[in-house]
Amino acid sequence: MKKFQIVGIGNALVDVLAHCDDAFLDANGIGRGIMQLIDMPRAVDLYGRIGPAQEISGGSAANTIAGIAQLGGRTAYVGKVCDDQLGAIFAHDLRAQGAVYETPLAPKANGHETGRCIVLVTPDGERSMNTYLGWSEFLTPEDIDEAQAASAEWIYLEGYRFDGPESHRAFAKAIAACKEAGGRVSVTLSDPFCVERHRDAFRRMIREDVDLLFANRAEILSMYQTDDFAAALKAAASEVAIVACTESEKGAHILAEGQHWHVPAIPTRIVDATGAGDLFAGAFLWGLANGHGHEAAGRMGCIAASEVISHIGARPEADLRTLFSRYGVL
Repeated sequence: MKKFQIVGIGNALVDVLAHCDDAFLDANGIGRGIMQLIDMPRAVDLYGRIGPAQEISGGSAANTIAGIAQLGGRTAYVGKVCDDQLGAIFAHDLRAQGAVYETPLAPKANGHETGRCIVLVTPDGERSMNTYLGWSEFLTPEDIDEAQAASAEWIYLEGYRFDGPESHRAFAKAIAACKEAGGRVSVTLSDPFCVERHRDAFRRMIREDVDLLFANRAEILSMYQTDDFAAALKAAASEVAIVACTESEKGAHILAEGQHWHVPAIPTRIVDATGAGDLFAGAFLWGLANGHGHEAAGRMGCIAASEVISHIGARPEADLRTLFSRYGVL
């Protein structure tokens, strides 16, 4: 048995969550329902404009790893923060979930701060994200512990982290160490605009190294440059062994071993859609790592996504294993 079931690699951010209306988004030039990269001055200005906010340890892949840890999975995370207030929040929260987090904190004098994502939630639960990557942007191959990657059954790579000068080489180092030791590789596309920026690199990695592809409808259409959802799913399945693609209130599509399962969503009142895809991926990976079939793992993913969108914040508040039992998948 390997030391870790899943090791995640991605951004290390603190989410700053606030409610607003569509007029606020328009007045401040914020794209609705997408992630926009911003610089430090914009982050400071926007923070001053929003109303009351909650600060919660976040980052897409870190949310996924926290969900797996809450389920009892053996997890670790790689992502960079500074030795500042937000960095301490991030490290403590992730470790408190039960995940191993050993990435060294950068000194305060490095000229950067811990990254943060200002998440603006409109009344329909849609989230518009404004992300200052901070020190998280500077992931390098030197930050990858090859022994840790080799000790993982799966590594989970965050597509957002493709926005960084050295991140592609860092991912390549982790992939090589994992696969040489018999592990498998999963990646999430993260955002359609992220796909637009890095499509060639994504496609090359998917074809050559990836065993499991996570995406939502918009991301997979962007990746395969088509408006035909069925065609995009088919194209992805021709390149990777397992495809797990979410489709909001329509549930998820799982393609593996020549089969296609449609898993319905779990109805709930949407309070904050932040983290839905992250927790879907976490529950799906946990299910696979613990011997459950592809369809059952997809159902677990939909249950976890439903739980996390029913409240503010991208970390589960209910016990996910209890929910899995309630819905008959555990």
